Amino acid sequence: MKFSAQREFDLLNKIGFVRTSGSYEEKKAAEILLEEVKSIGLIGEIEPFKVDYYEIKKAKFEVLEPYYMEYTVTGYGMSGNTPKEGLECEFEYVENADMVNLINAKDKIVLINSGFGVKNYENLIKAGVKGFISFSGTVIDDESKTDLEDRKLRDKHLEHGKIPGLTLRAKDAMEIIKNIPTKVRMTLEQIEGECDSHNIIATIKGSMYENEEIHFVAHYDSVPFSNGVYDNGAGSVIIMELLRYYHENTPKRTLKFIWFGSEERGLLGSKYYTTTHEEEIKNVGLAINVDMAGPILGTNKAFVTADNSLCNMVEYMSKEIGFPISVVQDVYSSDSTPYADKGVPAISFARFGANGGAPGHNRYDLIEHLSAENICKLTEFIHVFSERTVNACVFPVPREIPQNMIDAVDKYLMKDKKKENK
Repeated sequence: MKFSAQREFDLLNKIGFVRTSGSYEEKKAAEILLEEVKSIGLIGEIEPFKVDYYEIKKAKFEVLEPYYMEYTVTGYGMSGNTPKEGLECEFEYVENADMVNLINAKDKIVLINSGFGVKNYENLIKAGVKGFISFSGTVIDDESKTDLEDRKLRDKHLEHGKIPGLTLRAKDAMEIIKNIPTKVRMTLEQIEGECDSHNIIATIKGSMYENEEIHFVAHYDSVPFSNGVYDNGAGSVIIMELLRYYHENTPKRTLKFIWFGSEERGLLGSKYYTTTHEEEIKNVGLAINVDMAGPILGTNKAFVTADNSLCNMVEYMSKEIGFPISVVQDVYSSDSTPYADKGVPAISFARFGANGGAPGHNRYDLIEHLSAENICKLTEFIHVFSERTVNACVFPVPREIPQNMIDAVDKYLMKDKKKENK
């Protein structure tokens, strides 16, 4: 069988729409992928799992003193609600929310720099702030060409408690600080609950080593405002093409192809799968993840969360067949990581856009920035790599995660070793 760049691009067009975690559109994309699996001649499964659901009803931010101004904002999902009449407090800019920034922040509404982490949020809780505001974008953004981000608090944030939160534009944040506000009011009303996201699974049984498994995985959800063709429709169509190949060419080992939902909300689909299929995971010798591919301007990369010998294997193959790809032993912020956390060697393949070449996580993640040929070339390389494991006489990848990678995974997942050791 020849891999078809056109077939991959056609499927990419079909799923190239905004499909956020738990949404109707995410379910629609899951059904499209499931139909494609059936068209190949296989029976796929769709496995639901619960994710946080929120619906912002009202989000408002006003400067009250020494001047009045209302600014456009979005609400942080899962951050709770203010009173109906709003929350009126003194205001302070706390930069990165280090504890020294928060000495005088008790009972205030604070502005924090964009991209704050869990530790910074924990500091807000400890400091006793009443509400927080972050900003998105840059101070030179054109409002007609950019979107105000839709953000939510994740489980790791919520372990420390809830504070109502808003997001405004960076240029508005700068204007506010220039004008030195003393009193502000924020209003946030939202419905919070749960809904279903979905994983799609297709299995091909091995002809010789049926109890040894290799998983090919990719996430198919997108972030708000994004058609998600680069991130990660491209990875989804790559593993679909590999599914087609192995259906026509029976592998020696059992293969599972899994399209994960809700990756963009914190790897939720893969975390759910690796946690609820622990007996099966014991038989998995390697997870092959594809996340982000296809940019016309870009470079290929592989992240190996496994023994360094796998890095050497990929580097050798790159030189052997003349496919340019850089290889690092590291954690990749994608669905390979929950596998590594369960002791499964994992590798993630990607083609990253060159700086300025392929925007992601915004409205400009568009198919015209991608090349069908580049998607197909990466498919072909992953196929060459996978053949050396799928059909190996003796499985070549050690079934262990080296300590440096265990430490890196633990750090990425923000594991609390003290709690684990109790």
